[in-house]
Amino acid sequence: MRVLFGQSIVVFADLSGAAHVLETANPAFFAAIGGQDRARTGAPLADLVPELAGQGFIALLDQVYRTGEPHTGRDARIVLGAGAQAREAFFDFTYEPRRDADGTVTGIRVIGVETTQVKQAQHLMAEHRTLLEQIARQAPLAEILDGMARCIESLTGDGVLVSVLLADPDGAHLRHGAAPSLPDFYNQAIDGIATGEGVGSCGTAAHRRQPVIVTDIATDPFWDDFRDLADRAQLAACWSIPILARDGSLLGTFAMYHRSPRVPHDFDLALARVFAGTAALAIERHHTEQARLDAEARAEAAVRELAEAVRAEQQLRTEAEQRATAAAELAAQMRTAAAAQAGTPHPERCQLGGKAGCPEPAELKVADSWGSSAWGCTRHVEEAILNVHSVFIASEELGGLDAYRNR
Repeated sequence: MRVLFGQSIVVFADLSGAAHVLETANPAFFAAIGGQDRARTGAPLADLVPELAGQGFIALLDQVYRTGEPHTGRDARIVLGAGAQAREAFFDFTYEPRRDADGTVTGIRVIGVETTQVKQAQHLMAEHRTLLEQIARQAPLAEILDGMARCIESLTGDGVLVSVLLADPDGAHLRHGAAPSLPDFYNQAIDGIATGEGVGSCGTAAHRRQPVIVTDIATDPFWDDFRDLADRAQLAACWSIPILARDGSLLGTFAMYHRSPRVPHDFDLALARVFAGTAALAIERHHTEQARLDAEARAEAAVRELAEAVRAEQQLRTEAEQRATAAAELAAQMRTAAAAQAGTPHPERCQLGGKAGCPEPAELKVADSWGSSAWGCTRHVEEAILNVHSVFIASEELGGLDAYRNR
């Protein structure tokens, strides 16, 4: 058995007696229960891995030892370790009784396969599908990014805090996108930071268009200007990946923070790449939709302006037609008056001398705007023109030329 399972990823262990003393186990077993700190034999399993007792696994060993009936578990959840070192794991396992020559149960053989990564992949696929559905139905970008951040935080399960920053159109600054677990004062402080070499993890990643992994904020020069802020927020590590559009332009950054110095594992980087790509899809879709809405708004504004111009043109045309009608009516009146006056005999004497009369011969004919006309001498015609224009022209009721003739 030791040869068979020595280098296998399958968990194998032999337990003896009712106390389930660990006789032998392969490296995969010790790695699963906590590594070198627990890599020893000759101790009861409950002493070696005390957290098992409260999760039902020791009780199942007791049952198999007592009844002699094997037990198989599928996707059994177990929390290994304690405190900051605790991790959630899932196993498919079998407890098989070991018997002596007389058939008496002397111990239990444990064989299992860790399915944690499978469960994580299933969870990842389900959450990723949900995000893609949100993008397809054009959910608000803030809702998508917030959901994505919370999803990653739940998938990792090791205290990671996720942040998404969005690039300004010019790519020179980064704006807050989503960071549900970071303190508000921290989000407000980094909202609008410039992109550039040495501007934290995110500003540098945006500038380089490459991932920037800072494993210890306390010593990394990229964080010189932000170290006090990170200390207030209790942040010790930050891995940032640029979010790029299909044409390579900057859309934003995706960051994973930790409260203790930390080097990323392959799973962390793979998760970051997957969700950075998903964020790029969501942001590009948002930009496309926003551009469409802006274009529709401009088109609607142009239609309104055109309609207003048409209404104004129609009003001007109506007013012009009204003025043309009035002018035609006035011309007709003037022609009628002219025709009537043409038939009036030319007087011999000036008609503009007033009640006292004027003996001068009538040499000139004058008319006002209301159709009145008279013949007069040169002096009285000039007086009539000046007086009618300055006194009477403002009001038809004053009588115009007729009033002047009878003054």
